[in-house]
Amino acid sequence: MQISFAKAVMKSKAHLVVLAATVLVSCSSKPAEQPPVIKLDKPFAAAGNIEMQMDGGDYIIRAGPDEHIRVSFAGNTGNAAAELAISGAHANLAIRNTPHSNFRATIEVPATADLTVRLTGGNLEIAAITGNKDIDSQAGNVEISIPNSNDYGTVDAAVKVGNLDAGPFGHSGSGFSPHLKWSGPGKYMLRASLSAGNLELKH
Repeated sequence: MQISFAKAVMKSKAHLVVLAATVLVSCSSKPAEQPPVIKLDKPFAAAGNIEMQMDGGDYIIRAGPDEHIRVSFAGNTGNAAAELAISGAHANLAIRNTPHSNFRATIEVPATADLTVRLTGGNLEIAAITGNKDIDSQAGNVEISIPNSNDYGTVDAAVKVGNLDAGPFGHSGSGFSPHLKWSGPGKYMLRASLSAGNLELKH
């Protein structure tokens, strides 16, 4: 009986080892995600105006290391395409034909720029960029970094259905039509509108 029990234990341990090895092999055999691919990269002077029209996806807009507009795609890029037209201090960026899931894009702009963003839906993160901002998204999550609230003269933020966290502007609300209007000493304007989802203004 003792020999049979020992054999059973050894067999069970061997089965666990084989199972663990199988899991490791299956995990290692999964293809690694490809690194972000730069789709366009063009010089653009600081303090200009950039208008963006973007199909659904996950987006990060941040200050780049230089005075360029640079767009990178990652995840499921499918047939997504980026087009950029520049005329003097004005730029028009369009990102079209994005897949319905797992599409991500990073947009780098000069550290000082006025931004107008129209997004059909998804997640949008705007990092610390100095300038006016006019943001409109149909659905999803929107985060806008506000390093210094005193940079702004007027703030108008609204969500039709969802949550509004105005952070440094001292207001929050949820449900139907939470809305913030704020006036300050700065020279910049911030307008943010979200049809459904979560809107957060944060330090």
